[in-house]
Amino acid sequence: MTPTLLAIACLFTVTLCYVGACAVSPFGNCRKCRGWGHALKTDRKGRPRRGKDCRRCKATGKRIRVGRWIYHRAARIHHDGTR
Repeated sequence: MTPTLLAIACLFTVTLCYVGACAVSPFGNCRKCRGWGHALKTDRKGRPRRGKDCRRCKATGKRIRVGRWIYHRAARIHHDGTR
């Protein structure tokens, strides 16, 4: 197998795996709060405390994956264009 075909096969496999992950689990952990829904702060003694709610995920700890967001956007454009 040539290196070009091997690279294409690897990229195709990775793409299929990501599409499968988006189909099975459309939501992933928020990158800012790491799925906690809030920031962790420490008090003066060094003990962890709950901080402010995460603004990016609105304190849910979840975010929609990029692939799923693109799929929803394309489906909405197609639906609006064929109506």
